[in-house]
Parts: sequence; C-alpha cells; structure tokens
Amino acid sequence: MWRSCLRLRGGGRHLLNCPRGGLTASTGLGPKPPAHARAYAPPAERKRFYQNVSISQGEAGFEINLDHRKLRTPQAKLFTVPSEALAVAVATEWDSQQDTIKTYTMHLTTLCNTSLDNPTQRDKDQLIWAAVKFLDTDTVCCRVEEPETLVELQRNEWDPVIGWAERRYGVKIGSSTSIVGPSIPARTREVLVSHLASYNTWALQGIEFVVSQLKSMVLTLGLIDLHLTVEQAVLLSRLEEAFQIQKWGNVEWAHDYELQDLRARTAAGALFVHLCSESSAVKHKLLQG
Repeated sequence: MWRSCLRLRGGGRHLLNCPRGGLTASTGLGPKPPAHARAYAPPAERKRFYQNVSISQGEAGFEINLDHRKLRTPQAKLFTVPSEALAVAVATEWDSQQDTIKTYTMHLTTLCNTSLDNPTQRDKDQLIWAAVKFLDTDTVCCRVEEPETLVELQRNEWDPVIGWAERRYGVKIGSSTSIVGPSIPARTREVLVSHLASYNTWALQGIEFVVSQLKSMVLTLGLIDLHLTVEQAVLLSRLEEAFQIQKWGNVEWAHDYELQDLRARTAAGALFVHLCSESSAVKHKLLQG
C-alpha cells in the first residue's frame, strides 16, 4: 500500500509517493532538556537534524514526517492532527527552521502537542470555563478612574468592541472601575458557554490560548469572529501600555520584542482555531515558499 506525502523541502515542492511503513521513528526527536535546568535559562535550541519535511495521512489523521522519522509529542505519542490544512501549517513551521530548531517560535506545534498530550488533563467543559472565567478580569472591562486622558482613550477604543459583543451574542457585559472587576450576569456566561460548546476540543485549546495572551474573552471573540484583526486585537489588549509608552517613552528593543511576540502568539492561536474547525482538505494546494 502507498500513500501520498506532501514534501515541503528539497527538489522543488511537489507531491510524491511514499510506502506506508517507510517513514517510522524509533526514537524521539532529540534529547530532552535536563530536569535541573534553571527557569530563567533561555529555551534550548537543537541543531536541525533533518532535510525534508512531509505530511502523510494515517488512520487517525495527518502526520508530520521529518525525513524518515515521524514526529512525536513530548509524551512520545504519534503527532497526528485532524485536518490536512493544520498539518501543512505545522510542517511549514518545521520546514522554516534554519540551522537550529527554535521550538519557542513554533506555536502551532506547541498547541498541537498540548491538544494531543493534554498535560493538565482538562476536558471540554473545563476548557470552556477557563476561557469564560477571564470575563471577571477582562482587559476591556476593567477601567481606570484617572487620568482623564486614559479614561477617555479606554472609553473610545474599548466601548465599541464591548458593544459589538453585546449585540453579536445578545448579552450584557459592561465595564467597571471597581477593583473586584465587572459584574457579569449569569445569562451572559450561559450564552458564551453555549457558544464555545459548538467548538471541538482542539479549537477550544486555541481559544483558551488566545484568551490567555490577550487577557480578554471579548477581544478573543472579536478576533475569532473576524470582527478584529490580529493587529487590532493586540493593540487593544495593550492600550494602557501604549498610553504609558507614549507618555514616558519606549524601552529600546524590549517593548518592540514583546509586541511582536504577542502578535505572533495571537496570530498562531487564531489560525489554530480556524484550522481545527476546517472540515475540508486543502486538496494538495501547496504553500509557496
């Protein structure tokens, strides 16, 4: 038996046939970092040990192949994703690595590993409530009382997004300057829980990831529903920080790095949600390098 594999690197990007049992991995992908590594140590980078990246369809979904090795999760499970589009995106992450493998930049791979290994052992309901719980301290719902210029900025920029969410879902969200946060009606939680329940577990991992990056359920809903772009959602989540930077100045390279990193993580999370919700295959449409 033969299966179709999508090669992303070497000899042009093309389709080729590979034997079903021909690409297996007997070991994991490189050594694990030492358990005694300090928390503040920079993420480990491994030398790139493969030449070609391809995808193949297995019994449980789509798999990623690094030369003659099948990609596996940190818990040594076979790395299998539910859609061909997601497999292509993950394969592109691996193919984009240069001399060293910077796993801390591979957000789609990390989200897939989390979905497959489920290290926190959370079920669908727990993922939903973890996301909805952010409403209690949602960035756009928690306001300052002064200075007036920041109060006005928050009102002008955040109120329209809250208004959109209230109309979109037929709920009341509001905002508050109280230290305990806004008072979210029970019905609002019920409606949003019901809405999130329409997503599969993989997509919910992505939603919870985006919520944790933006510190906002409201902004995440706007992003996933395509009401906001990644740039808009990130800017709105950093509104107070941007105000302080404008007033006091930018810390050279540090703020810019944080901004770009947040954009990358948010974009990856939003893409992950949509690719996990994708039911149709990409029909071998290759990503152009």
